[in-house]
Amino acid sequence: MPEQATPVLDKTTAAPAAPVLEIRDLNLSYFTRAGEIPAVIDFSLDVRPGEAVGLVGESGCGKSTVAMAVMRYMGGNGRIMSGSIKFKGRDMMTMSEEELRQLRGSEIAMVYQEPMAALNPSMKIGDQLAEVPMYHESGISYPQAWERAREMLGNVRLPDPERVMQAYPHQISGGQQQRVVIAMALLSNPSLLLLDEPTTALDVTVEAGIVELIRDISQQFGTSMLYISHNLGLILDTCDRVCVMYSGEVAEESAIREIFTNPCHPYTRGLFGCIPTPGKDKNAHPLTPIRGQLPLPHQRPDGCNFGPRCDHFRAGVCDHGLVEMETVDAHLNHRARCRRWDEIDWDNYRVESEARPAMEAGEVVLDIKQMQKYYPIYDRSLTAVLSGGSVRYVKANEELSFEARKKQTVAIVGESGCGKSTFAKVLMGLETATNGELTFNGVDLADKPVQKRRKEMIRSLQMVFQNPNDTLNPSMTVGQAIGRVIRKFEIERNPHRVQQMVLDLLDMVKLPRSFINRRPRQLSGGQKQRIGVARAFAGKPAMVIADEPVSALDVSVQAAVTGLLMDIQAEYETTLLFISHDLGVVRYLADRVVVMYLGQIMEQGTTDEVFSPPYHPYTEALLSAVPIADVTVKKKRIILEGTLPSVLNPPAGCPFCTRCPRKIGQICEDVPPPDVEVVPGHRIRCHIPVDELKDVEPVIQIAADA
Repeated sequence: MPEQATPVLDKTTAAPAAPVLEIRDLNLSYFTRAGEIPAVIDFSLDVRPGEAVGLVGESGCGKSTVAMAVMRYMGGNGRIMSGSIKFKGRDMMTMSEEELRQLRGSEIAMVYQEPMAALNPSMKIGDQLAEVPMYHESGISYPQAWERAREMLGNVRLPDPERVMQAYPHQISGGQQQRVVIAMALLSNPSLLLLDEPTTALDVTVEAGIVELIRDISQQFGTSMLYISHNLGLILDTCDRVCVMYSGEVAEESAIREIFTNPCHPYTRGLFGCIPTPGKDKNAHPLTPIRGQLPLPHQRPDGCNFGPRCDHFRAGVCDHGLVEMETVDAHLNHRARCRRWDEIDWDNYRVESEARPAMEAGEVVLDIKQMQKYYPIYDRSLTAVLSGGSVRYVKANEELSFEARKKQTVAIVGESGCGKSTFAKVLMGLETATNGELTFNGVDLADKPVQKRRKEMIRSLQMVFQNPNDTLNPSMTVGQAIGRVIRKFEIERNPHRVQQMVLDLLDMVKLPRSFINRRPRQLSGGQKQRIGVARAFAGKPAMVIADEPVSALDVSVQAAVTGLLMDIQAEYETTLLFISHDLGVVRYLADRVVVMYLGQIMEQGTTDEVFSPPYHPYTEALLSAVPIADVTVKKKRIILEGTLPSVLNPPAGCPFCTRCPRKIGQICEDVPPPDVEVVPGHRIRCHIPVDELKDVEPVIQIAADA
């Protein structure tokens, strides 16, 4: 948790140091066939030496556009209409293309959301890294550049830098790729680092390592940073100040702790109401999504852009003219773009939805016993055949045993590669189990691929995927996509009744009925995910498997989709299997949690049991890695070193022993851990005695002065 930022002082004048980046009254537009689209309006921001400033807001609010404008790379149809961007006092608007080329990568560097888009797949990592100093520094030889690159990989805490230097991008993990991109950005020791959602697609443990790395970079190199994210928990962990954007404008800005303790714009309050912090409960204190949607740039209302979605909107006050930034606290540079911020009783203001009745779990719907899924890998070499080792097995799932009940939400959590999605494939019939039982509604599906399952069984098991873009047919309208499911499972054949059922489903997922004729390209990410939910429930399934359904969504859309899943689950009495690595959402949504690591279940129990000691050291590390957008929460910091062992050569003993911070000795390496039942239903697979696990200090604690 960074301390509140203090201005860097010039030693000779004792005055605040000049900003590294100074943006004033910036207006950015894109030009399309429909005409000019104003993306960013009247944007101003200062970033001082060594300071980290967070830029947050929903998708489409203009965060990345600002970063691209700073890099002076807005594409062929983007244009800076007015305003100024100064870097170290120099006006970037007057720089030539050659000056900008010299500036990019040397003085200003950028880390993008998708590392594979920034790395050349045909070049070795070392060659790509060595290019940076060779291009930006004169008189440096290739061996010197190579050595600098190798040292920088060590600085970003990549194990075995020499091996990584010789590898191609596809031969290292996503977290390692992101560290390589950060190393590439730092090689020329830039004064300003722009980070655009650098951890969105990463596991929480990898994300925690990247966040720790970013914090160390700021201290070690004195680099100024502009951190773009929609994750307020990450911003709290990494930044000194925060700038909240809405519909192309700055809605509120201040020091980080001030924004989190005293937000004075209704939009900022709304964002906090969407975040599943430890105090939120899906029944007693459900999340409150911000109603409505972000206005399109060419459809912004008169007056306050947030007016149509604001609970404090007042006609005659908020609906005319340009709303200016107003000073809330001059000492903290706290400003808000709201005409009523000082009239609202924030002390008694609460963003809360109505409490929901808790659902009682019913009979067992899914029962898994000792299920295994192995993938054979054949080595046809003569040496392997003669030694008798021509077949090896990838143990994707190893003896899984758990159950799920009617009306219950069971979450399966763990890092990428732990076997979550493999289990989902076996359950859906896309794969068959190697051994064990997988009983759904009394029928063992372990050895039944989807082609051999009855239509009724296929209808009863439906899935909501992480990326709706990959699952919605771009040539089909919304009505055709949902209606096809209804007809396919013979729920209804009459065209008029099918259409009415589609309209009812659109009502259920809270989308306008006019969307029945829209195609996927005409929908936002949150709207497409709602269509995916509607399609999954169109067949009235007994169980829905949701595979990372909210990980790529804004917090406001995330709150709406989780609320939607709970509403539909209550109406249909559906069992929900929620696959995720986001333990913040899991804590809020799930009734039971199954923690997986390297194909095995490390812990399982009710949500309260799994999130409170005693818990497995791996569960403890996962909980520690979750960024929490709440200054009243104290969290133990545990950074896991290394990566998951190879599934072709797992440890003989505990699968987690190579990374466990609480390893107790050789027994962890040599002997598989026992499966211990702490209380009925709460099981932990670990050599550490349960009494010692009970004595562990909780990872997450609400501060006494909260």
